[in-house]
Amino acid sequence: MSRPRRDSEILPAKDRLENAFWTLLEDHDYDKITVTDVVHTAQVNRNSFYYHYSGLPELADSAILHEVERLPLPLYTHPNNDPNVEWRHFCVRLLNDPEQLQHLNRLSLLVGSHSSAELVDSLRDFLRMTLLTIVGSDTVSIDPKTRMLVDFCVGGILSLLYNWPQQRNNITVDDLLDSDVAILVMGLFLTMADEDPMSYWRRMVLGYHRVHSHAPSFIAPGDRYR
Repeated sequence: MSRPRRDSEILPAKDRLENAFWTLLEDHDYDKITVTDVVHTAQVNRNSFYYHYSGLPELADSAILHEVERLPLPLYTHPNNDPNVEWRHFCVRLLNDPEQLQHLNRLSLLVGSHSSAELVDSLRDFLRMTLLTIVGSDTVSIDPKTRMLVDFCVGGILSLLYNWPQQRNNITVDDLLDSDVAILVMGLFLTMADEDPMSYWRRMVLGYHRVHSHAPSFIAPGDRYR
């Protein structure tokens, strides 16, 4: 089968095969999906499948990795950056972008009723690898504290994905901007990145006192979506 032209509306075979994997996983148990099912759904031939993948497990790994890589993640690039603002931007991107919602929907299938232990393990490994990359560590040089925090975060992400099908129609950006959620997430992220979280807490408390004369809330009124 010839490759589609660059100006063609037809997706490349590899993209169609990965899309077919997700489509099939919505309604079929992973251990019952076959290569024949995938190529039929993707509308490519078997030669094209085996040109890109050695088998279904390799296709699954490729599809999972690409979905994890496409998720937006909090980026704490400089100690003077405001984690409040970065967390706010992350939440808005995550829940207001249809493409990001599709990534969440697909990843939630990996911990759903049609998944398998192998798929969950792949998702866990790719999430761990992504977090380690962000905080500038790796599986060889990682220290015990960072390993514990990364594993804790990965477990939390898996739990959130498990509950995502029930929550996706109800959760809002405001829910994620709740002070308890924000403090927990950004505190973990800063600690994994080996930054001093105390500067974050000090900036946050000072900002609160400038806006409120009582116990602070996470975002000032009227400033939620800037």
